[in-house]
Amino acid sequence: MAKVIGLGGIFFKSKDPKALAQWYKNHLQLPVEPWGGAAFYLNNLESNAGSSYSVWTPMSDDTDYLDPSTQPFMFNLIVDDLNEALAQVKNGGAQIIAETEESEFGRFGWFIDPDGNKVELWQPST
Repeated sequence: MAKVIGLGGIFFKSKDPKALAQWYKNHLQLPVEPWGGAAFYLNNLESNAGSSYSVWTPMSDDTDYLDPSTQPFMFNLIVDDLNEALAQVKNGGAQIIAETEESEFGRFGWFIDPDGNKVELWQPST
């Protein structure tokens, strides 16, 4: 039987996908390619190979974890410097939400992007 072995991608709607992609490129150095999206190659994560992974988590429809966004999803981006990444997106006009948190998995911070999506930034423990 076939089985799932990883997260292949995140696809979502945007009123202006080119502008949103450019915003992420400008403020988080997302490697946006000419086709409009970004590809993250696992060999670029070698320094975090022992701690990096993706999660897939269905949540109850009454969860407040995605608040204050009204979108039915949130995505997580791995970053190498959480404080700097949060400063960059704030400088780009994003709304920083909540305080950063530390756990056994690493450090986390959140913001609302220009389209109103809640984004979680994750700096894995090394």
